[in-house]
Amino acid sequence: MELRILGCSGGIGGDLSTTSLLIDDDILIDGGTGISELSLEEMARVRHIFVTHSHLDHIAGIPMLLDSIFEHIGQPVMLYARPETLQILRDHIFNWQVWPDFSCLPSSERAVLQFVPMTPGQQLRIEGRSVEMIEVNHVVPAAGYRVQNGVGSFAFSGDTTSNDAFWEALNRHETLDLLIVESAFTDEDRELSAKAHHYCPELLAEDLKKLRHRPRLYLTHLKPGSEEKIVEQCRSRIEALSVHRLCGGDRFKL
Repeated sequence: MELRILGCSGGIGGDLSTTSLLIDDDILIDGGTGISELSLEEMARVRHIFVTHSHLDHIAGIPMLLDSIFEHIGQPVMLYARPETLQILRDHIFNWQVWPDFSCLPSSERAVLQFVPMTPGQQLRIEGRSVEMIEVNHVVPAAGYRVQNGVGSFAFSGDTTSNDAFWEALNRHETLDLLIVESAFTDEDRELSAKAHHYCPELLAEDLKKLRHRPRLYLTHLKPGSEEKIVEQCRSRIEALSVHRLCGGDRFKL
């Protein structure tokens, strides 16, 4: 299983793109502006999109992807998310006002998009890979995901702040090779971090004590301009794990 980071920034500018992770060549977790890194042929191979939550930086590229591959695929793209998230996408994105409703185009029988509700704790198997949705704590209904293929595993927190559910779910498994977790703000912005339901280094360090695994740790969703300070603060507070900054273009073999 190969994981390719298309985008992982908390904003845009220059070479920064927002969250989108490609598993092998057919599964996306989130569809932020990082989707633009894919060629038309690569986009047409995407068959499954797992969405963490409805915020724009995690879904902005999905409508454009569907429009771009509309005439190049013969089966629908399956979009998985919590029922509340799917309803937001239906009401506010694929509503014919912001964007066409691709769940009924070119016809209801041959639609290019299919919405698939998924609930925390549920696992789906896709050609030898298992994708588990996990509850997290954000300002809108949100989820993280754990993916394994029988050889390796990784987890992605999506957007969240302090919680127990994510860590308890990871601890129920025997292994965890790679952990990608957000830390959007510096400790100086802890109050803002709490209001926005994001981690800062201090909060993340406290929650990582709940994890019994010792995976490779990569930080994502760093606010542009604060990346180095956030990483430095995380490294000073997190003693049990080696801390790395996730970057667009990174690839991992699992």
